[in-house]
Amino acid sequence: MAWRLKKVEEQRKALVESYLKGTVSMSELCEQFGVSRKTAYKWCKRYQAFGDKGLKNQSKAPIQPNSIYSNDIIVRAIDKKLKHRHWGPKKVLANMKRDYPNLQMPSATRLYTIFKKNNLVLPRRLRSQIPATHPLGELNTSNDVWIGDFKGWFLTGDQKKCEPLTITDGYSRYLIKCQQLLNKSAEQVWLVFAEAFLEYGLPNRIRTDNGPPFGSLGVGRLTELSIKFIKAGVIPEWINPGHPEENGRHERFHLTLKEAVATPPANTLEEQIIRMVHFQEEYNNERPHESLNMNRPSDWYIKSMRKWDGVLRAPEYNTTETLVRKVGCNGCIWVKQYEYYIGSTLIGEYVGVEEQEKGSLKVRYGPVYLGELKGGNKRIEKPKLIRKAVTRRI
Repeated sequence: MAWRLKKVEEQRKALVESYLKGTVSMSELCEQFGVSRKTAYKWCKRYQAFGDKGLKNQSKAPIQPNSIYSNDIIVRAIDKKLKHRHWGPKKVLANMKRDYPNLQMPSATRLYTIFKKNNLVLPRRLRSQIPATHPLGELNTSNDVWIGDFKGWFLTGDQKKCEPLTITDGYSRYLIKCQQLLNKSAEQVWLVFAEAFLEYGLPNRIRTDNGPPFGSLGVGRLTELSIKFIKAGVIPEWINPGHPEENGRHERFHLTLKEAVATPPANTLEEQIIRMVHFQEEYNNERPHESLNMNRPSDWYIKSMRKWDGVLRAPEYNTTETLVRKVGCNGCIWVKQYEYYIGSTLIGEYVGVEEQEKGSLKVRYGPVYLGELKGGNKRIEKPKLIRKAVTRRI
């Protein structure tokens, strides 16, 4: 709070002297002079330490002046910024400390001032914050969750559409794949994931949105691609429909990708692909990441210990507790003299049926819960989340 009278130094002295006499409590003095207890105690301490001089307004200049850095350090910082125009001063500083550990570096604020003087700082358009939500699964180490999605498409200078498939490790942010495909079919996408499995090993889960080829509105949200994930030994998981913020870290990565390689796009699609290859190398091995304490993704990422031999295997079930049924060519299974329609996606696959205490039958395909069977309905009751999105009978 502000002091009531214009001559603040006199008011400060009056308050301090009254307090030191001990006749009035500090609370009463604060109410009388219209200041907080913190402010009052501050001036009491300064008066006891410096006398009347301590009651004057102190200079806000730093006790030690800014260090004067050599022109060589400034030139190196500017050169680093010119090579990585989308890097901010924090990332430039972290990278320079790694390259020149024995040199004293200016602060990130000082670097920002230097960049601004040299017209290397662009005005930033404010964006709305993506609300934080609880993750779908825990991210405690590398390969707990891989996140996959298509970067929003854009046109290169030769008017060709570029929409790369990106795969990142959710824990380390390591960019596993950034690849342009001929189309977004399940066959094309599977080839990229299969190559990643062979190179990096298997993750525990793969998180995607609900659009094709990753998810569907059908039972279990399963698609041809997600069935292959399960057969490879990976659990697919999907964000809730209409909630891209649940994939917030991957959405943020796509912004970084756009700023680095597509603002503006390359003249040709071939040049754009080369840009993305160079970006992947830089992003993983050079670019500091703030969420990783300014380390690089390659400093945190470790390949999975779960190696893949390239063979797709049907999920196994505990036959002592689970009824195993094959989905027929009409998409149905038979359980206790009733026929139930499961879906055409699972034709030829084996599902597990578990009987619950209340008599209901729960159906799974490997680790993915599909829904419940109810006698006489000739259908599978899908979970509530999916049932809200689908109004047709299955």
